[in-house]
Amino acid sequence: MSFERLDTELEGLILFEVSANEDPRGFLSESWRSDVMGELGIECDFVQENHSRSIKGTLRGIHFQTAPGQAKLVRCARGTILDVAVDLRRESPTFGSWEGFELSDVNRRQLLVPIGFGHAFCVLSDEADVIYKLSSYYDAATESGIAWNDPDVNVDWPAMSRLVSDRDDTAPRLSEIADDLPW
Repeated sequence: MSFERLDTELEGLILFEVSANEDPRGFLSESWRSDVMGELGIECDFVQENHSRSIKGTLRGIHFQTAPGQAKLVRCARGTILDVAVDLRRESPTFGSWEGFELSDVNRRQLLVPIGFGHAFCVLSDEADVIYKLSSYYDAATESGIAWNDPDVNVDWPAMSRLVSDRDDTAPRLSEIADDLPW
């Protein structure tokens, strides 16, 4: 089994693909290996792991934690998602830019979304299980987000019916909270 780092445009994002040993019974794949993650540039001490299941068209995000910040290592264990990261680092030359990647149980890709980025995903398959490791514990007091459809960020979401929570549907635009971001 091997881990192959793939190219990204936004500095800080780390996308990689994991190989698997396959036979007629199925496959075996390592989804996490601390020594290899360090070689890929992932040096987070993850303290929490979350698992979400969503149906086709579900859009979750664009979420982030403000203090102490939160890195996420995201993978789609079942189904297919468009996974999106938005650069929220005010001093970054790519502030407000986004990059999206298809993550699936077939391509076995994982994405590190570092501190200073917002995260969102949209389910492309009938159902998807998304598993993500977190570098800090969830804290409702520091949870924040920006509008999934912010025209200034302009994420190119797939053309489909979307299921969006009230919270995500009423989130502020990036321009409304930019001055309050800690990065």
